Parts: sequence; structure tokens; C-alpha cells
Amino acid sequence: MQEHLSRAITPAHPQQPRHVSVLDGQDLKKAMMMGAAWLAENRDAIDALNVFPVPDGDTGSNMSLTMQTAIRAISASEETSAGIIAAKLSRGALMGARGNSGLILSQILRGLAKELDKRQTFTADDLAAAMQSAQQLAYRAVPEPVEGTILTVVRETAEAAQVSAKRGDDLVTLIQEMVMAARRSVARTPDLLPILKQAGVVDAGGQGFCTILEGVWHYVRWGGGEGEAMHDPKLVVKKGSVKIEEEYGYEVVFLLSGEHLDIEAIRQHINEMGGVSIVVAGDEKLLKVHTHTAWPGKVLDYGVSLGSLLDINIENLQQQSLTYAAESEAEHAQDTLQPVTQTIATVAVVSGSGFEKVFQGLGVSAIVPGGQTMNPSIEELLAAVDVAPAQQVILLSNNSNVILTARQVPGLCSKEVYIVPSDTMPQGIAALIRFNFEADFETNCKAMSEAAASTHTAEITTAVRSVQVGSVRVREGDYIGLVDGNLTIAGKDMQRVIRETLQHMDIERFEIVTLYYGEDITRQDAEETARRIKELYPQLEIEVVDGGQPHYPYILSAE
Repeated sequence: MQEHLSRAITPAHPQQPRHVSVLDGQDLKKAMMMGAAWLAENRDAIDALNVFPVPDGDTGSNMSLTMQTAIRAISASEETSAGIIAAKLSRGALMGARGNSGLILSQILRGLAKELDKRQTFTADDLAAAMQSAQQLAYRAVPEPVEGTILTVVRETAEAAQVSAKRGDDLVTLIQEMVMAARRSVARTPDLLPILKQAGVVDAGGQGFCTILEGVWHYVRWGGGEGEAMHDPKLVVKKGSVKIEEEYGYEVVFLLSGEHLDIEAIRQHINEMGGVSIVVAGDEKLLKVHTHTAWPGKVLDYGVSLGSLLDINIENLQQQSLTYAAESEAEHAQDTLQPVTQTIATVAVVSGSGFEKVFQGLGVSAIVPGGQTMNPSIEELLAAVDVAPAQQVILLSNNSNVILTARQVPGLCSKEVYIVPSDTMPQGIAALIRFNFEADFETNCKAMSEAAASTHTAEITTAVRSVQVGSVRVREGDYIGLVDGNLTIAGKDMQRVIRETLQHMDIERFEIVTLYYGEDITRQDAEETARRIKELYPQLEIEVVDGGQPHYPYILSAE
């Protein structure tokens, strides 16, 4: 698969490649647009490189969505300064970063911005220095760096850039050397990370980074071709050429104040109205709404039907801006409409209608939709923290791929924010149960983290491809069981897979089990599954809860 992706970016051109020694801000903008477009075209193939055969591989999606947010930050800019374009690109990527791969990508772009700061143009030497900074920041972003991942690919690409620059190559040749080094590095990732070799895949993050570089190389080598300007990049590959299509419409952002606001219903209604890039975050009294739409008036009319609108901002995605009555900042609007009455607020990342009700029932201040297959961006997490009715906020990540992005939030807002590094929603629930309204911030942070760490989770889902992981042989369509994120069993019989997953979980040492059933499982089926578990382990106290989660028929927590 990696070879297929690498070859596909090199279309036939009648003209000879350019020789370029200097690029400016507009060149950087167009090159990054081409990189983002090529990544968007290949996102599904990159998603499929997930090591585990679970139906939620999302590395390509996370990196592509991160790049799209970065591109939106520069798409309307006519700025010719490379430093200014790089800074906007870096900021956009940080705010839009999703998942671990998206966060690492944002740090790569931050390294670019750091080295190009205040530069009108840049040379091959400058780009080589920027890549050194990029790889250093990428490694720092990960608490425990692992070789054979995107980190290795970025480092070896930076090393190739240094060699090329010392040789005196121009920018076209240097970027070509970077692409070739990235391809070689991606191909070697299975040799460095045994789990990749066993699964028969290369590293998805490394492939995503390589794909972006290929798009950049295409622009620098050939001059970009037609249709370079865009916002949310969509790439069409036809007869060996690359064309980027523009998206028309408006970006609409506003605060919605009301009573009993239904986040999911509002998001769904805006989607049915033709909105895209939809973000709805907050609580039942105050929401921040963001969408792209061809009919901003319809979205505003819908908002008015639900409550009062504040801080309305509308921007024409084709570079014209219209701003409606928005003098006050979002924080001021919140202070006016909803005085801070809580000392500590809680924010949770949640997936599934049933899980949302559970978290709401436990008194969570705000919910950010997301988790498996839909990691929220830093911007979405920030929006929820901003509208949370307190200056001290505890944020529950509830997904291992959200933790790194969540940890960026404290440094980006004025509130005091603590991240409970919960890997699963059951861990987040356990943490929220331990929340004590009478205790201080530090005490709650410690107690909730301990509760999350002491809760164990089993997940039952369906394999999307055949693979060997460790001693477990998986065939496409098998039911598979994971314990605390580790693949333990696969088979055709779901009940057998559940039984053996519980054995791997060492369920006999626990007293309480909660069985959360997914959106495709009936209550009757879930009750029958609970009955069978009780027959095997009569000492267990088992609670059956509608989780409504996608992709996973059952999620079990044990305490």
C-alpha cells in the first residue's frame, strides 16, 4: 500500500521540473494547500493502516482534518511573507489538532514557523533548519517517544534535508530528497516496530506525513498547476493531473443562550440544513456553534428559534468578511448571561447517546462529542472549557488518542485546567463519580485520576480485516475482544469472545461490572448477555446500561 501511495503523486508533465532557490509566503501557502489536498485524497487508505483491526482507524482522518484547519487559516491571505504564512499555518494546525497524529503534525508546522519567523522568503538552508526544529518539537510532544512511528520518519527526513542543503541543492532537489527519505523511512517502520510487521502495515502517521510532503513536492517541482486556492481541500485525480476544488459558502460562528439546549439535536439539524465542519460545544444553557454553510441566514434563524444569539461572526469563505454585532468577547457574554456559580466545572469527551445521558446524570458541566473515529480538536475542547461555568475545570479525555490534544488546553486558556487522562468512557464515569462538590480543586483532581486508573475496561467489536497481532489470529468479520486497549481474543461467536475476554480480564477479582450496550444491540439482547455472565460469575453485581456507542456492541467496566 505504501508503494502505491508514493507512486500515485507523480503525474506526467510535458515541461521540465523547475529550479527554485527561493520561495515566498504565497509559494508556501500554495505548496501546503497541495500537501493538504493530497492527504485528503489518501485519508481512507491511511486510516486503513491501523495496527488493530478495529473499525475506527482514524490517523488519516485526524491528520487531514488538522491540515484542513491549518489551510483555512491561510487560504484567504494575500500575505507574501513566509514567516507570517507559517505562523498562521502553525496556529491553525494547533487549534485544529485531532488525535496524537494531528498534534504531532501541528508541532511539525510549529517548527517550520519557528525557523521562518520574520522571514519574507526562505531557501533550502532555511527549510533544512526548519525540519530540524520540526523533528525536535515533534519528539518533545510525546511523553514516551517510540521509534518506527511518524517521529522516526520526520527525523530521518530532517537528516536528509540537512545533507541536501550542505550539498548546495536548490529547494526542488532538497524537497525531492525529503520525499525519498520519507518513503524509505516509512517502508522501514515495520523493521523498527514489530507490531507493524506482524500486522502487515507501515506506520499510518509516517505515511500521512510522507503524503503531505509528496503534495508539497508536486507544487514546488511543477508550479502547482490549476486550481490551487482552496479552503476545505478536496482533491480530484484525473488522467494523472491534480486539481483542487474550491468550497463556496460562509463560516458562521455564534454563541447561543437558552434553556434545555440539546447539543446532538442542534448539530443534526444544522447538518440537515446543509452545514459542514459543524462544531457545537457547551451545555444546555450556553453553546458555541460553528459551521460552514451556503445559507447563513437559515442557520441564524434556526438559532433564534432556540434562544438568544451573541457574538455572531460570519465570514465569506471566498475572502469577503461580514461581521455582525460582536463587540463583547465570549467570556464576557458568559459572565453576563450565566454568572459563575460553581467553584469547579467538569468537561468530558463522550461518544454515544446513552453515554451522554450517563455523564449528564452525573452532573458533567459540558460534553464534547467525540472519541473513537471522531477525535475532537483542541479548538473544540477549548470551546467547551471556555463556556464551562467556573474558572477551575477538570477535563476528562475518555480516549487514549485524545489525551495528548487535551494536554494542550491548559496552556491556551486563562482558566486553571486539569486533565484526567482517562483512556475510556467507563474510566471517565468512575472519575466523575468520585467528584466531590465540597472538596477543593487539587483534592478532586487527585481522587478522579485515581478512580480512572483503577477502572478496567473490556471492549467487544468486529474486525475490519484479517491480521495476526501477537498470539491472536484475526479474520475479517470476527468478533474481537480488547482488555484495556490490548487485543486478547478473536472468534465467530460473540458470546464466546465475551467469555474469554472476561477471563483475560481476570474478572473473578472484581465485584461490580457495568455492561454498556451499543447502538445496534437491543436491551433484550444485553439483558441476556448479562444473564450469561452472571451464570458464570454469580458473585458479580452486573448493571446493564444503554451506551448507544457506535462500532462497539459491548463495552464493559469492572471495579
